[in-house]
Amino acid sequence: MTTTGTTLVIGATGTTGGRTAAQLTAAGHRVKAASRRATPVTGAEPVAFDWYDPATHPAALDGADRVYLIPPLGEPDPAAIMLPFLQQARAAGVRRAVLLSSSAIPSGGPAVGTVHQALPDLFGQWAVLRPSWFMQNFTGAHAHSHSIRDEGILWTATEDGRVGFVDAEDIAAVAVRALTDEQAPDTDLVLTGPEALSYDDIATAITDVTGRPVLHRRLSYEQMRDRLATQLPLEFAAILAGMDRAIAEGAEDRVTDTVQRLTGRPPRTFRALLERELRLGG
Repeated sequence: MTTTGTTLVIGATGTTGGRTAAQLTAAGHRVKAASRRATPVTGAEPVAFDWYDPATHPAALDGADRVYLIPPLGEPDPAAIMLPFLQQARAAGVRRAVLLSSSAIPSGGPAVGTVHQALPDLFGQWAVLRPSWFMQNFTGAHAHSHSIRDEGILWTATEDGRVGFVDAEDIAAVAVRALTDEQAPDTDLVLTGPEALSYDDIATAITDVTGRPVLHRRLSYEQMRDRLATQLPLEFAAILAGMDRAIAEGAEDRVTDTVQRLTGRPPRTFRALLERELRLGG
């Protein structure tokens, strides 16, 4: 195997960043693992990085020729923070950038959609990963996993809408190919699992695998917004409830062959993920 240059992985302790860093190092690639506290990551060089502290940016970029970009979490205008950094990255010698976006956000769309639109003009080699909802939303530190564990209930405003939920391990596997293949994708990639599932399907699968009854309780958009607003700012709660409403209207009812095409293997099923990861009540 020909070793590539050095990849700066931003968010290297997060859901996709951690998996991407791990898969890169396992394949023998050099990685600078960026996080706010420069948390040690096996096989990688830890480096301090904070989107909001430009003083951390030059050292993080030093020696890197490619970068995996996780936008600043919860930032309503990520372009204002990210574009100056990306210009600096290009000047520092970064040739390839892979951006994590969302299947719900097209190029030129809100928030990270603006960064997506700018990326091809900044870098000659690029890709934008647009995954559907993460399967890990039901097994990690997420509101759904808490309500499943504490109440045995999934609360949504998605009605019968279906989603092509995707395993974060598969997102990372595509990220590794996009970062290290000789030819960059130079496009955006919509990533899904192998099947589109409703939240009723999700509840049934969790019940079957864990033996603990889980129900999907259907809320209206307003009820979902108000429930989320007890934990989040109202504006953000309205956005999330609106995403549920879009699912109800069929916006995420699709599957793609991207994982198979880029990695050479089929994406993992939700049931396989549950059997591997879910430890409800454990």
